[in-house]
Amino acid sequence: MKVVVTIPAYNEEKTLPLVLEEIKRVMGGTEYQYTILVLDDGSRDNTVKAAQKQGALVVSLRRNRGLAEAFRSEMRECLALGADIIVHTDADGQYYPQHIPELIKKLEEGYDLVLGSRFRGKNKQMPLIKRLGNRAFSLVLTSLTKVKITDSTTGFRAFTAEVARDINYINTFTYTQEQIIKAAKQKFKIAEIPIRTRRTRASRLFKNPFQYAVKAWINIFRIYRDYEPLAFFGRIGLAGLAGGFTIGLYFVYLHFTSGIKGHLGLLFLMMILLVFGLQTVLFGFLADMKRQ
Repeated sequence: MKVVVTIPAYNEEKTLPLVLEEIKRVMGGTEYQYTILVLDDGSRDNTVKAAQKQGALVVSLRRNRGLAEAFRSEMRECLALGADIIVHTDADGQYYPQHIPELIKKLEEGYDLVLGSRFRGKNKQMPLIKRLGNRAFSLVLTSLTKVKITDSTTGFRAFTAEVARDINYINTFTYTQEQIIKAAKQKFKIAEIPIRTRRTRASRLFKNPFQYAVKAWINIFRIYRDYEPLAFFGRIGLAGLAGGFTIGLYFVYLHFTSGIKGHLGLLFLMMILLVFGLQTVLFGFLADMKRQ
């Protein structure tokens, strides 16, 4: 069984050497055949030299492409290396490599995707607003996937080559939630293990938590639209029909009481809502047929 530990890195010359040293120490104490792959995302510092000095295999992108595109490149490279198991971690040292064998062991038990959950382990370093946002996303993903998820944004995860090969990504911002949702919808078995983390530098992915929240929610809605089109469009359409039907009941009430006088704008609103609702529900059915 071949394990590829893959790390995206962008200007991480200061933290990457320690991360690589720890990974080698942990994996060297196991019987797994492993390779460490560093995906250099267009770094402008000495990240490449630091990785090569530690004996890692380095693949460089000519310019910085961001986390989502770097992850797609990692998957291509890992599969080309003949990986059976892929372990993904970060270059900033947030995650303890000591948990890597635990992730792999869970895969050996029959799971396809194993997440390192910062909320099932000891993690008191995450800012409150980020913690609350992660919890909210996790609740939504739990509802969508029917799998108990406590940490939907963790970058510390392990998965099989089949997961890497069969999941296609549409998001241009991050891969974290999309991989979970699509893995669940494609009937891959998902599990979590508790992990400990270190405090690291501020995230480079977003300027503030609100920017991250907007992009993450857009991503979730897009995936929900693609994988559950009938439920997605059906609920929107039913909301329109309910609004139109409520206005219709109001007109019925007026008819039997004071009589219908005026209310032309409200009548047009009722017709618009009913037509919108009906068309959206029908569109949901058509999208669901196309998905099948």
